[in-house]
Amino acid sequence: MTYLNFHDGRRLLRAIWLGGVLGVTVPAVAQSASLDLLDTPATLNQRAEHAVLLAVTRAGDRLVAVGEQGIVLLSDDNAVSWRQSHAVPSSVALTAVSFIDAADGWAVGHGGVIVHSSDGGETWRKQLDGKLAAQLELQGAQAQSASDPQAGQRRLNAAQQLVADGADKPFLGVYFADPQHGLVVGAYGLAMLTDDAGVHWRSVGNELDNPGGLHLYSVLGDSRGVMIAGEQGTLLRGSALGQPFSRVQSPYHGTWFGAVPVASGQALVFGLKGNAYRLEEGSQWQSIETSEHSNLTAGKRLADGSLVVVSEGGRVLHSRDQGRHFQALQAAGLDGSAITDVTQAADGALVLTGARGIKRLNPMVLTEENAQ
Repeated sequence: MTYLNFHDGRRLLRAIWLGGVLGVTVPAVAQSASLDLLDTPATLNQRAEHAVLLAVTRAGDRLVAVGEQGIVLLSDDNAVSWRQSHAVPSSVALTAVSFIDAADGWAVGHGGVIVHSSDGGETWRKQLDGKLAAQLELQGAQAQSASDPQAGQRRLNAAQQLVADGADKPFLGVYFADPQHGLVVGAYGLAMLTDDAGVHWRSVGNELDNPGGLHLYSVLGDSRGVMIAGEQGTLLRGSALGQPFSRVQSPYHGTWFGAVPVASGQALVFGLKGNAYRLEEGSQWQSIETSEHSNLTAGKRLADGSLVVVSEGGRVLHSRDQGRHFQALQAAGLDGSAITDVTQAADGALVLTGARGIKRLNPMVLTEENAQ
């Protein structure tokens, strides 16, 4: 089999998006068998709660988690129990999920797949896959080459290769500003925008200052607009979806895996080897000591305004001062296995996805940490 990997993030659990790590084997979706998974509905898995799960979010008070083999899990009791969605149209790994309200949500993943739910995750419909995404990129490159021959030709060459490769490029991040307007980003600089809730998508890679086609991992909406985080120090900022994205000077040249808002116009970005920086007013960066040497994979602003960041090393770091200082939480449910995402349930519990499935941390862990 053929496997793909990142330039500088091969050990990260999220690399199962492109290959296999930590004992989890995921063939590259360029293989014909994997391509078939795009059109093969996900099957029920008796051990779905213990599968490799890559993302979790809220849909109103419901929790929705996604992961390998097209698994979608739903919980209506704050992560105490889970059930698997019976209607997911693809069996590829789903890498990210976002709901704009209790009903409408989108998940993205391997093979350039985008699926949409209008009933809180109960059922899903495929809106896009890598084959169509490659054609959309080619169309965008052809249009650009007419107005900017030099840049357009470079993009056209890359787009033609995408078409030749087939549906082998994963999407890694999804963000919707409202029920109609959304942005999906992924490997090799792929970026798709919709203005009609995903009925139609168009390639907007030429609107991002990312000429090298570096991997893009996550999208954050905040008071200043939209920020995209990616590999080799890539940070892109746009005032709104549909507007050009310019490059933000990065304080670190390793990969960023995500960002979380900390205050008006400010953000905490995090990534490889425990690196985290806080963007202050005036576009100044402050290095944050996390005491973590493994990769920071996801973060969340909690209901009380505090922050949590999670790591490949299985740690949950908590900050009560807007990301200036972090303290590791201690909880029985933390076993050292890699954590891929975090969200907060309606009752205040922390919900984690990772290499060993899904975990719930009682809200008391935050209170106990505060008392130490």
